[in-house]
Amino acid sequence: MQGKQVLLTGGTGGLGLGVTPALLARGAKLTVTYIHEKQVERLKKNLSPQEFASIRFVSVNLFEEKAVAQLINDMGKVDVLIHLVGGFSMGKVAEYSYENWQKDFELNLNTTFLVCKYSLQKMLEYGYGRIVTVGSRGAVQPAGQLAAYSASKAGVVALTQAIAEETKGLDITANCVLPSVIDTPANREAMGDEDANKWVKPESLAEVICFLASEAAKDLRGALVPVYGEA
Repeated sequence: MQGKQVLLTGGTGGLGLGVTPALLARGAKLTVTYIHEKQVERLKKNLSPQEFASIRFVSVNLFEEKAVAQLINDMGKVDVLIHLVGGFSMGKVAEYSYENWQKDFELNLNTTFLVCKYSLQKMLEYGYGRIVTVGSRGAVQPAGQLAAYSASKAGVVALTQAIAEETKGLDITANCVLPSVIDTPANREAMGDEDANKWVKPESLAEVICFLASEAAKDLRGALVPVYGEA
């Protein structure tokens, strides 16, 4: 991935702590989106000064189409899109508020659509691209109290596979990873750490994501890669 222009959304989050260093180690040129400055500072502690200085950080609201369009237009070229932004939620259908349902789709599916739409326009312009999205085990194996999360992530899967169909015959691919529980600080806080040794480490998932974003995966299109660990 030497010299590839990579748009990494959510690169300062829990999964990003694994993915961002892995991309830098492969020579990628990163544009990383963020919302909170404290997340940038947390990432900084995981990188060398040289690595941190090489990243272009952009504060952007990925819920706003104009902001996403501007972000990607300013990049000039997008060789790789890796979209990590998303959120986990639980609740029984009979008790789940419509407001929260809409928020889940905004966060997990609508942001994916917007960054994919505008990144894909650039990729079509230049004739090259790699798109990697993050679904969930719940997208293909829904469970009780996970309806909103599973449905929104299933939407991510469908969107990714549709893009893969639309880009057949081009040097553009779209693939999706399906993690189980990722071992992040947020998940440990929410779920406890009793079973954390069975969860997927961000560094491990990062290796799969980087593979899908690389030249080595040029013949994978619309793949759904299960990364379940021992969970």
